Amino acid sequence: MFDPVQLRTFLAVSQTLSFTQAAHRLGVRQSTVSQQVRRLEEAAGRQLFVRDTHSVELTEDGEAMLGFARTILEANERAAHWFAGTRLRGRLRFGASEDFVLTRLPEVLERFRREHPEVDLELTVDLSDTLHEQMAAGRFDLVLVKRHPRQPQNGRLVWRDRLVWIGSERLRLDARRPLPLVVFPSPAITRARAMDVLERDGRPWRVTCTSRSLNGLVAAARAGLGVMAHTRGMIPPGLVPVPARAGLPELGAIDVVLLQGPGSGSERDGAARDDAVRDKTVRDDTVRDAVEALSQAILAAGDRLHTPAGAADGA
Repeated sequence: MFDPVQLRTFLAVSQTLSFTQAAHRLGVRQSTVSQQVRRLEEAAGRQLFVRDTHSVELTEDGEAMLGFARTILEANERAAHWFAGTRLRGRLRFGASEDFVLTRLPEVLERFRREHPEVDLELTVDLSDTLHEQMAAGRFDLVLVKRHPRQPQNGRLVWRDRLVWIGSERLRLDARRPLPLVVFPSPAITRARAMDVLERDGRPWRVTCTSRSLNGLVAAARAGLGVMAHTRGMIPPGLVPVPARAGLPELGAIDVVLLQGPGSGSERDGAARDDAVRDKTVRDDTVRDAVEALSQAILAAGDRLHTPAGAADGA
């Protein structure tokens, strides 16, 4: 009843909340995206999106379709792998911002490893800006990171969200005193955004906690040490958005993207340059398909990466 191509298009729109961005991700025209969504809505007999010139939002039926679309596409992919009879192999160096490790990403990675046991998946967790730098240095094959909308629009958009101020529900802010901040160390994207908007707003601030660990920041915020800038779709349990009456400036949008490296390894472990060149040729041939398979798994699960680990899926 439901066309897999239309379902993939639906997932891309639901995750990016943009027909333009979905078309960019899928490599098709925006008119093609609109046509496929319209045909899916006709097949379902329900409206899946509410859209105007400024925004795109899922309807209640659209939310329900998310679970069905994932189930259908995952079954289709498993069947394709089974009958193709191909086995991916090679070492895949994957980096992810810590924010995502506390969501459903581990479940996606666990399933990928189960389906591709001959792929040696090497995971590194760090700050987004650090991962950007290490990717540029050739140390990763794939990274899942946050990106400023003003940064070069490279990579594949997994989803777009907003940054919000969050803190303990019991926290009371005094507008006459500097705003207490709980932040990652520099060069973290959320730290830079928080300080930038406060400076432009003329709001004084002071750092009350710095930690490279998201768990450390969450613990400090839960203890009432201050507020932190965080992705709206991934607010940790025990923390809530700061009420609008606090008068804090808007933090703006943030993109979550997949960046793919050239597939080459760095020259490590004292290997000679000639050996590295030969290794690079072999790596490019063995890891390319594995990188694409993991990319597709993450893109297909993009909406679930908003969900805290352990939360149940909806239909």
